[in-house]
Amino acid sequence: MSTQPTFILVIYDVSDDWRRNELASALKRLGLTRVQRSAFIGPSNSALVSDVKNVCRRIIDFSTDNVQIYPLTPASYRMRVVIGKEFGPEDELSGGFIV
Repeated sequence: MSTQPTFILVIYDVSDDWRRNELASALKRLGLTRVQRSAFIGPSNSALVSDVKNVCRRIIDFSTDNVQIYPLTPASYRMRVVIGKEFGPEDELSGGFIV
Protein backbone atom coordinates (compact mmCIF):
# COMPACT_ATOMS: atom_id res chain seq x y z
CA MET A 1 0.00 0.00 0.00
CA SER A 2 1.50 3.35 -1.04
CA THR A 3 0.84 6.65 0.62
CA GLN A 4 -0.47 9.36 -1.70
CA PRO A 5 1.21 12.77 -1.58
CA THR A 6 -0.80 15.27 0.42
CA PHE A 7 1.39 18.32 -0.16
CA ILE A 8 3.48 19.81 -2.94
CA LEU A 9 6.71 21.68 -2.35
CA VAL A 10 7.58 24.24 -5.02
CA ILE A 11 11.14 25.54 -5.08
CA TYR A 12 12.63 27.90 -7.62
CA ASP A 13 15.74 29.72 -8.72
CA VAL A 14 14.69 32.72 -10.80
CA SER A 15 17.41 35.20 -11.76
CA ASP A 16 15.32 38.27 -12.61
CA ASP A 17 13.78 40.22 -9.69
CA TRP A 18 10.55 41.03 -11.54
CA ARG A 19 9.96 37.40 -12.62
CA ARG A 20 10.87 36.12 -9.15
CA ASN A 21 8.42 38.50 -7.46
CA GLU A 22 5.74 37.72 -10.03
CA LEU A 23 6.16 33.98 -9.45
CA ALA A 24 5.98 34.38 -5.66
CA SER A 25 2.82 36.48 -5.98
CA ALA A 26 1.24 33.94 -8.32
CA LEU A 27 2.02 31.04 -5.98
CA LYS A 28 0.46 32.96 -3.09
CA ARG A 29 -2.65 33.65 -5.19
CA LEU A 30 -2.91 29.91 -5.84
CA GLY A 31 -3.06 29.37 -2.07
CA LEU A 32 0.46 28.13 -1.40
CA THR A 33 2.31 29.19 1.74
CA ARG A 34 5.87 30.46 1.68
CA VAL A 35 8.26 28.35 3.77
CA GLN A 36 11.48 30.00 2.53
CA ARG A 37 12.23 32.91 0.23
CA SER A 38 12.07 30.67 -2.84
CA ALA A 39 9.98 27.78 -1.53
CA PHE A 40 6.22 27.32 -1.14
CA ILE A 41 4.09 24.45 0.13
CA GLY A 42 0.44 23.67 -0.52
CA PRO A 43 -2.15 20.93 -0.75
CA SER A 44 -1.52 18.31 -3.42
CA ASN A 45 -4.26 17.90 -5.98
CA SER A 46 -4.10 17.56 -9.73
CA ALA A 47 -5.80 20.91 -10.40
CA LEU A 48 -3.35 22.84 -8.24
CA VAL A 49 -0.31 21.05 -9.65
CA SER A 50 -1.56 21.85 -13.17
CA ASP A 51 -2.11 25.51 -12.22
CA VAL A 52 1.37 25.77 -10.69
CA LYS A 53 2.95 24.28 -13.82
CA ASN A 54 1.04 26.68 -16.07
CA VAL A 55 1.94 29.74 -13.99
CA CYS A 56 5.61 28.74 -13.91
CA ARG A 57 5.72 28.13 -17.65
CA ARG A 58 4.16 31.54 -18.26
CA ILE A 59 6.54 33.48 -15.97
CA ILE A 60 10.00 31.91 -16.01
CA ASP A 61 12.76 32.25 -18.59
CA PHE A 62 13.52 28.66 -19.63
CA SER A 63 17.12 29.54 -20.48
CA THR A 64 18.04 30.84 -17.02
CA ASP A 65 15.40 29.88 -14.43
CA ASN A 66 14.46 26.64 -12.69
CA VAL A 67 11.32 25.49 -10.86
CA GLN A 68 10.93 22.11 -9.18
CA ILE A 69 7.72 20.63 -7.77
CA TYR A 70 8.03 17.83 -5.22
CA PRO A 71 5.18 15.66 -3.92
CA LEU A 72 5.27 15.20 -0.14
CA THR A 73 3.42 12.85 2.15
CA PRO A 74 2.47 14.07 5.63
CA ALA A 75 5.07 11.68 7.06
CA SER A 76 7.86 13.04 4.86
CA TYR A 77 6.90 16.62 5.75
CA ARG A 78 6.99 15.82 9.48
CA MET A 79 10.48 14.32 9.02
CA ARG A 80 11.90 17.57 7.66
CA VAL A 81 14.83 19.12 9.49
CA VAL A 82 14.85 22.89 9.93
CA ILE A 83 18.22 24.45 10.70
CA GLY A 84 18.07 28.09 11.65
CA LYS A 85 15.03 30.34 11.77
CA GLU A 86 11.83 28.77 10.47
CA PHE A 87 9.51 31.02 8.47
CA GLY A 88 6.46 32.09 10.40
CA PRO A 89 3.59 34.58 10.16
CA GLU A 90 5.93 37.50 10.82
CA ASP A 91 7.97 36.47 7.75
CA GLU A 92 5.28 37.38 5.21
CA LEU A 93 2.95 34.43 5.68
CA SER A 94 -0.51 35.86 5.43
CA GLY A 95 -3.22 33.29 4.98
CA GLY A 96 -2.37 30.32 2.84
CA PHE A 97 -1.99 26.69 3.73
CA ILE A 98 -1.01 25.69 7.25
CA VAL A 99 0.57 22.28 7.80
